[in-house]
Amino acid sequence: MTHALDDGPFFHGTKADLRTGDLLTPGFRSNYRPEVVMNHIYFTAIVDGAGLAAELAPGDAPPRVYLVEPTGDFENDPNVTDKKFPGNPTRSYRSRAPLRIVGETLDWPRLTEEALAAWRERLAELRNDERGQIIN
Repeated sequence: MTHALDDGPFFHGTKADLRTGDLLTPGFRSNYRPEVVMNHIYFTAIVDGAGLAAELAPGDAPPRVYLVEPTGDFENDPNVTDKKFPGNPTRSYRSRAPLRIVGETLDWPRLTEEALAAWRERLAELRNDERGQIIN
């Protein structure tokens, strides 16, 4: 396990309708590169980051941000840390162990339609760029 910078609280953004006690597990397609099946489940200590992930998740359901707790070891997310950015400025983590839903937060900033469109455009550009490759 890589030294984690936080003890939480931790958040996960999705469009899934989940309940307290549900477990989030690895093995699903990436929200950002759907051709990749993820070996980890991702989470952050920054509610805004989880909100962004929820907004960008595929599907028509409303975006949701859940409070989660890791059930096992976790590490700094290498997709946004030392291999791409120094340290862990996004306070993002990943785990091969499930995350347990401990609640839902409604207090997170929503993106404007313009900001959401800009993020989607940026992600589309990154899919064709080495910087957009997922470290799985």
